[in-house]
Amino acid sequence: MGSVWTIVVAAGSGSRFGRPKQYQPLGGRRVLDWSLRAARAASDGVVLVVPPENADDTEAEADQVVPGDASRSGSVRAGLDAVPADAEVVVVHDGARPLATTDLFATVVTAVRRGAAAAVPAVPVTDTIRSRTGGVVDRTDLLMVQTPQAFRAADLRAAHASGREATDDASLVEACGGVVNLVPGAATNLKITYPTDLLVAEALLPGVLAEPPPALRRRDGETRGVR
Repeated sequence: MGSVWTIVVAAGSGSRFGRPKQYQPLGGRRVLDWSLRAARAASDGVVLVVPPENADDTEAEADQVVPGDASRSGSVRAGLDAVPADAEVVVVHDGARPLATTDLFATVVTAVRRGAAAAVPAVPVTDTIRSRTGGVVDRTDLLMVQTPQAFRAADLRAAHASGREATDDASLVEACGGVVNLVPGAATNLKITYPTDLLVAEALLPGVLAEPPPALRRRDGETRGVR
């Protein structure tokens, strides 16, 4: 089997947070360190994409550190350029999702190993949603998409070669004709966006990531909940 590489995207300025959120302390480490920890345990190699001013930093959990771009898609492309050409599966993970488990990484990777072009974790919308133009939106068909997202490397490279921009990579692959498989995400896999999210992550951390990350499950093993 070919190798699995993960791109951890951590190049944002944290405009809504007020400062670069990926470098904020969480449980005695940085937010970014928890994301790298899971990626390292689940991958053969890790590329970390950071703000250009941090591109010379040394990161023990990353094989390569590369400067990001002004857009998220541009940052992923920068990371993708550093992934070896013979990688079979590429995972993209937000550096600001520190509570993603190694088990979730294994689930999306296994789905791609079984033939999916893309595998994306998603959770149901539980709040009532209203349109800005008025009226309640039916939430039964709505899902909130998370990372890590796994892809056949060739499909992800082809999608990014189009030069399109999107808020996540599954959208790019889908726009190029790839079929996106959904797997169950986790309510605890929150994305740090505002300072209050950091408080929630601090409270959840002991229960979610208390133990050292397990090794990646056998890639031909059972995947629960893939559809």
